[in-house]
Amino acid sequence: MKQDNLPVEDTETYRDSIATVDKEGKRIWVYPKKQGGRFFNARTYVSWLLLILLFGIPFIKVNGEPLLLFNVLERKFILFGILFTPQDFHLFALAMITLVVFIVLFTVVFGRLFCGWVCPQTIFMEMVFRKIEYWIEGDANAQRRLNAAPWTTDKVIKKTAKLILFFAISVLVANTFLAYIIGVDEVIKIASEPVSQHLGGFAALILFSFAFFFVFSYLREQVCIAICPYGRLQGVLLNKDSVVIAYDYIRGEPRGKIRKNKPAQAAAAVTDAAEIIDVKPLGDCIDCKLCIQVCPTGIDIRNGTQLECINCTACIDACDEVMDKVERPRGLIRYDSHNGIKEGRRKIFTTRVIAYTAVLAVLIVLQIFLLGNRSDVETLVLRTPGMLFQKVDENTLSNLYNYEVINKTNQPIEQVRFVLKNASGNIRLVGENIPDVKGSDLVKGAFFIDMPKSELSGRKTKLIIEVYAGDKLIDKASTVFMGPG
Repeated sequence: MKQDNLPVEDTETYRDSIATVDKEGKRIWVYPKKQGGRFFNARTYVSWLLLILLFGIPFIKVNGEPLLLFNVLERKFILFGILFTPQDFHLFALAMITLVVFIVLFTVVFGRLFCGWVCPQTIFMEMVFRKIEYWIEGDANAQRRLNAAPWTTDKVIKKTAKLILFFAISVLVANTFLAYIIGVDEVIKIASEPVSQHLGGFAALILFSFAFFFVFSYLREQVCIAICPYGRLQGVLLNKDSVVIAYDYIRGEPRGKIRKNKPAQAAAAVTDAAEIIDVKPLGDCIDCKLCIQVCPTGIDIRNGTQLECINCTACIDACDEVMDKVERPRGLIRYDSHNGIKEGRRKIFTTRVIAYTAVLAVLIVLQIFLLGNRSDVETLVLRTPGMLFQKVDENTLSNLYNYEVINKTNQPIEQVRFVLKNASGNIRLVGENIPDVKGSDLVKGAFFIDMPKSELSGRKTKLIIEVYAGDKLIDKASTVFMGPG
């Protein structure tokens, strides 16, 4: 009989702590069992492709410049061969906003799919460093025995070999990381020329190498659990219709071992001549705990969605293998949503998703429009502050202007000249000709504009100035000519 006013039992006490920390606050080292299966094979192929792109892109050049470059120090950014200067900061800001909205939308629909399939931390940890560890030290149980064993010659050789390989790969990753910042040519110079010529670059290379080595040899899953903010975003972004890796508790519960000569499903058990108590048939989960043993963050996916879950699919492969052996359908653990399991339906296009999609579409269209109208040359012409008009003769007035010509390309611009488009005035440069504008550089200078009084339309007259490189029109700029009114 149901009793009122009794305290409700907390069924989610597992959320009070994480699987990699014990009650005393000490770290529990995770030894995930070697993975395998269809999802693992698919992730392996994806990781190969992404690793090829990661290490290959710095060597791809367009017109002598890297395909991708994020040189924060020199404020030089190249995306797919297009050079962006500080004057294009608004495009970067809009691109970052678009990326954030995309991440939000993607997470709302597909959960933490990015972490399991694309994230560099997961790819390097599970597909590179972990495989080296399996190769040298063996599977999970062999690693436990090795770490618990006294220091012998065999243990020293294995640990030393592993750490040497780990550090060598970390150096390679650090070089690649720097190549995206300063360019592959500069990285080659740092590696091949005397250290005294590149002290700063060499120090950065060593620092990044040890940072990656520390992450992949010691920190490991703690990056995903405690450092990366993406896991915590799930708490506010996921909903009951988000597709995540989920355990089908309706089909799987109650859990129970399969025993010989005893059916897995029992309809009822008679405990008294006058009373029959219904017993719920056992579910498909045989409580083998393989899903826990293969998890790289040490969680039990059967408890539900947790921030530690990186959607790596290891538990799916392990469970499917067990289901095949016990001759039950696959998919006890699968990609699904809470409502998909509870109600047997999957709804992706919710009101929230539609709203995020609309915002993302607007941002993408705006980004495309701005990129399409972005010019390779930007010219600024401003009247010199504090200067009034000057009288050249009885019929002509003059204003002094400062100019900047910004070259956003990698190629130099030669024979730059200014021409008035909508007036018959004259432009007089201060000094001789405008110097050539080097690639991704700018030039500054000043010139006078002489205007006949008869051309003036009041105190302020709007002027259009065309900028030419030889005979080619490369930009236009507008300014005003100040007159007596």
